[in-house]
Amino acid sequence: MAGEKIVLIEDDREIQSTLKTVLSEIGFQVSTATNGVDGQKLIQDEHPDLVITDMMMPRMGGFPVLEYIKTIENPPSVIMITANEGGRHKAYAEMLGAVDYLRKPFAMDVLISAVQKALENRNGPSGESGAAGPLGKRVGKKKSKDE
Repeated sequence: MAGEKIVLIEDDREIQSTLKTVLSEIGFQVSTATNGVDGQKLIQDEHPDLVITDMMMPRMGGFPVLEYIKTIENPPSVIMITANEGGRHKAYAEMLGAVDYLRKPFAMDVLISAVQKALENRNGPSGESGAAGPLGKRVGKKKSKDE
């Protein structure tokens, strides 16, 4: 599973540095941005397998990033990270397609597990590409009457 591209959008430089180091050391290619505007540019340029985005950031937060990702053909999986306790925010993130929602502070093993799960759900058990729905639930295409 190592080698996949991750775009990490986090405005707290200390958190960003820690997460990038941990994910890079286990073999992921990690690109970083400190706000949603720069994050969107990275997503366009890098075509990542996974986006990890903070919710509250300057210039553009995580929700507009999720809204943008929904417009992409074959979008990356998304994990939202936040210090916000609001249940409505979590529900909105899930509605916009986030496969996981981690509340800060979280243990690194929780993040790694969430990343692995998000990538497995995106690629499927046999490696085929497929869309994962909210909280990692596989979303299948609706079969036509002829199938």
